[in-house]
Amino acid sequence: MPSVKKLSSNRNCREDEGPSPRKRMNTHIYPAPFSDDPEAIEELNRVDYTKRITLEMARAGNYDRPIRIYADGIYDLFHQGHARQLMQAKNAFENVYMIVGVCGDELTHRNKGKTVMTEDERYEALRHCRYVDEIVRDAPWVITEEFLEKHKIDLVAHDEIPYSSIGEDDVYKDIKAKGMFLPTQRTDGVSTSDLVARIVRDYDVYVRRNLARGYSAKEMNISFLNEKKFILQNKMDALKDKGKKVIEDLDEKRHEIIQKWEDRSREFVTNFLDMFGRDGALNQMWNNSKGRLKRALSPVSSPPGSPTRNGSGSGIKQRLRSRSESPTSSGIAFSASGSSNVDAKSNISTGQGSESFHSIGDFSDDSDFSDAEHEVGAVLGLALHRSNLASQAKK
Repeated sequence: MPSVKKLSSNRNCREDEGPSPRKRMNTHIYPAPFSDDPEAIEELNRVDYTKRITLEMARAGNYDRPIRIYADGIYDLFHQGHARQLMQAKNAFENVYMIVGVCGDELTHRNKGKTVMTEDERYEALRHCRYVDEIVRDAPWVITEEFLEKHKIDLVAHDEIPYSSIGEDDVYKDIKAKGMFLPTQRTDGVSTSDLVARIVRDYDVYVRRNLARGYSAKEMNISFLNEKKFILQNKMDALKDKGKKVIEDLDEKRHEIIQKWEDRSREFVTNFLDMFGRDGALNQMWNNSKGRLKRALSPVSSPPGSPTRNGSGSGIKQRLRSRSESPTSSGIAFSASGSSNVDAKSNISTGQGSESFHSIGDFSDDSDFSDAEHEVGAVLGLALHRSNLASQAKK
């Protein structure tokens, strides 16, 4: 079993002498200290910087103290691309003390532009990254020899793409020339500029989101009209979501509704046929009424031997004439072609219109008439009664 050497690290890191097939990751339970904190100063004083560790020595495992690797940047909107770069540097070798320099607001705004997060916010974001052992505030834009010696830095980690700046083609060219540069890989598809571009592209969405969460128009620097427009859009979206939810609920209940309809459809069909079918109540009612109406309007023909139109006999017209001439009649006489207008008018004047109607209705008591004759008599009586009422109303 290889011997274990306790390293002079503030994290009480231990490392097996010689290369190990499995790299151990430190777990921090406190934020990383700043470079001027007592804990960081104590760690710095333990380092014998007269024995610098070069990149070749680190790769060969020829070192007996933690390798002090430095990475710097702005780290605005700290994201996984930043974290992965620090992870690569931290795990480049078996025993690494990771120092991260964060540029301050004044220097950053002058050389690169306005940041979303303030310098204090960016410091705190880095302090809580588990790969970081120490934070250097207000880090320089270009690393100098004095800065390297002050913090006893062995290697500087960054991606190999030249980082140009004002008056500089590559701010890391001197570090590369000294053989102190440790290249890392960029994470494709993510950067602070990409995140800012997404926010600008979906500006309306994020403004509406913040308005819904209680931010004022003044806080987001938008006009009164735009505020009302975004609020209206939020309400429309809420209404759409509600409608969508209703449709989803109906879809879930669709099978239940179909099942209930199938259970009751047989009852619906049976009731419909009972009412409107060939043998239904409505059809029977119509057939009965149609038969009575047909018999009333089209009486049966006279039997053979009955008197002709010009002959005498016991036909309905002859009976009507004889009934009208009888002493018990109402004074209304019918000829072969119809009623007498003169007699009808005289009856109306004497108030006998309704009596004449009843007289004709008395045909129902005569057993000599057929059913059809009785119905015709009733129809004629009703027509005459209505005519009398109309004439009386005119007078």
